[in-house]
Amino acid sequence: MAISNFDGNTFVAFMDISGFKEFMKQNNKAWEALDILYTYGYRTLSEQNDRIGFKVEGIFISDCGVLFIKNNEDDRNTIDELTQLLKVIRTINQKMVDNDFMLTTSIAYGHFKYQERIEFPGIEKNPIYGSAYVSAFLDNENGTPKIQPGQCRIIKRNLPTEINANFQNERDFETNNVLDLIRAKDRDNGHYYFYWNIQNRNEIDNFERHYNDSYNLKFSGMLKALKGIRNI
Repeated sequence: MAISNFDGNTFVAFMDISGFKEFMKQNNKAWEALDILYTYGYRTLSEQNDRIGFKVEGIFISDCGVLFIKNNEDDRNTIDELTQLLKVIRTINQKMVDNDFMLTTSIAYGHFKYQERIEFPGIEKNPIYGSAYVSAFLDNENGTPKIQPGQCRIIKRNLPTEINANFQNERDFETNNVLDLIRAKDRDNGHYYFYWNIQNRNEIDNFERHYNDSYNLKFSGMLKALKGIRNI
């Protein structure tokens, strides 16, 4: 899928397969995860509606994906752009989960430059530059709090004013609007979280309880194993 050059301000999402290093130790597990990410990633990008006036482009490298909005600087609607990006992210995440894999996704807004350049026959280099890419990558790798498997979050820093206003204003929520599935967390001042796996905003609290319970069960299992090994 050819990607034309881009240089401007936009949304950039960095996606990463959770647990990929462990999958590499399990025969073909890593290859299976990559095949699903690449297959459904490119398929989702190719099936976008061309009538919206802009599109989500994507680059998939190893166990990661970089998505960005290729927009028209002269006629922009950042709310519509973010909505389209989140729809693509939701579809890819759903396909991964359906096949028992999870992603982490960090989204940033800022300057981004993609340049396709072939320097020698048979050797293709695709330089990626920009503060948005760096912010999304670093948040996914070393952000605070640490991003957890399955989570998708938006970095608050540098967001357009209209985006922050949309999240902060009281309004009637619509179940078919992905922006209604975004919420801040009390102990995290740096991000908004996108609950791609649910259909209604009212389900967020219940999901958070179940997700936290699963983490506690994992911790309890580790503790039990550590205690039990002394009795062997």
